[in-house]
Amino acid sequence: MEDQIVEWAKELQSIAQAGLFYGKDVFDRERYQRIREIAAQMLSMRTDLPMDRVVEVFCSDTGYQTPKVDSRAAVFVNGKILLVREKDGRWSLPGGWCEFNLAPADNAVKEAKEEAGVDVSVKKLIAVHDKNKHNPRPYLFGVIKIFYQCELIGGEFVPNIETSESGFFGPDELPPLAEEKCSTEQVRMCFEACSSENWTVQFD
Repeated sequence: MEDQIVEWAKELQSIAQAGLFYGKDVFDRERYQRIREIAAQMLSMRTDLPMDRVVEVFCSDTGYQTPKVDSRAAVFVNGKILLVREKDGRWSLPGGWCEFNLAPADNAVKEAKEEAGVDVSVKKLIAVHDKNKHNPRPYLFGVIKIFYQCELIGGEFVPNIETSESGFFGPDELPPLAEEKCSTEQVRMCFEACSSENWTVQFD
């Protein structure tokens, strides 16, 4: 269930961050800084996170606050989808935060190489999702998740710091998923997109 206090804290933080970036008057900036501190205190009390951790994650950004972008590669071979095993034992589509100097599609290609060891090419856009509408564990900031259908070119899994193995799975044999990264619903959506000749891109 949505926590309205947390949502208010996030909105206050966004207002304060914009005020600190655009404000010129020293007294106004002082007030915006105090609003930011109050927002962090609200979040700390509501989530039981230590104040220093809240400040590190919640109050470290500068400039006008915008959503973060996450891109995922849905790679299919013989009707099965490629998943990678996270260090906590759960599985997800290869993907992650978009690098500042890469387009989202290029980022999905990069993540497939880093996390699964494979070379892929992007074939089509599947969906653009608002994370908070589709995935558990709402993030402190807005997150846009972009899913691409990709074709396998080559390569093989290489042990790395993010994932411990990879594998291909059919729609009825999915392992436990890291639902906050890619939900069962989203993986099944990728299967539907792969099998559709006239897929309509889903978006929020």
